[in-house]
Amino acid sequence: MIAVTDERTPIPVPVVRRRRETRDVFTIELDASALIDAARPFRTGQFNMLYAFGVGEAPISISGNEAHPERIAHTVRAVGPVTSALAKLRAGDVVGLRGPYGTAWPVEEYLDRDVVVVAGGLGLAPLAPAIDALANDASRTGRLIILAGARTPADFLFSRRVAAWRKADRTEVLTTVDRASPDWRDHVGVVPALLDLVHVNPARTAALVCGPEVMMRFTVRRLLAKGFTPTNVWLSMERSMRCAVGLCGHCQVGPFFLCKDGPVVRYDRLAFLFEKREI
Repeated sequence: MIAVTDERTPIPVPVVRRRRETRDVFTIELDASALIDAARPFRTGQFNMLYAFGVGEAPISISGNEAHPERIAHTVRAVGPVTSALAKLRAGDVVGLRGPYGTAWPVEEYLDRDVVVVAGGLGLAPLAPAIDALANDASRTGRLIILAGARTPADFLFSRRVAAWRKADRTEVLTTVDRASPDWRDHVGVVPALLDLVHVNPARTAALVCGPEVMMRFTVRRLLAKGFTPTNVWLSMERSMRCAVGLCGHCQVGPFFLCKDGPVVRYDRLAFLFEKREI
């Protein structure tokens, strides 16, 4: 086993699988079985720093199942030099890994209550481990409502996982797209509008939200209008992370360093900043 002695030092790990999710999104699975830290499962909502050798590193959410920490999955959209390099990796290639970092979705707190998950676009990736944990936990007594959106049907992530979630006990899945194809049979429109189609008791329901910031802003407004309290709304606020250990300051938002105080943050802690422009 490899001992990780410095949390800022990437450890080389092999890629064991790569699969295409959409036109520009890929999931890579890494073999972390040789890492001592793999004996401690990551927590849902955390992220790793992935280093493409010769190019650079980027923060990528963990999108795999926390029940299998030896196989770590990351879902990547190829939008820049680092993520484009990561998206080209194949089985047998090596990537630098350090982490996991950050805070987690409060899954255990809400097993006996209803949970609404609101995901926009690639925001489904950081939420997927939490959905897996909730959908597969036989002790769960509350409802799980998954509201997910994408630009088009071809942009939806995790088709097999979504199909499995639809079959899970006490689970409801609604999907929407901005632009429908002729064979699309679900909703058309923005993700926050799906909240008007579900009936929940805000007093006993938590909301887990991840997606583009404008989508999260409108989602929070609808949740509060429906009676949700800020202490029951959780957001994933990944942004501009570089060092992942609170030293560089690139991810600072007000008093928060999102690599350490986030990325998962309860809304009442962010409310005084969330609606301000340029923050």
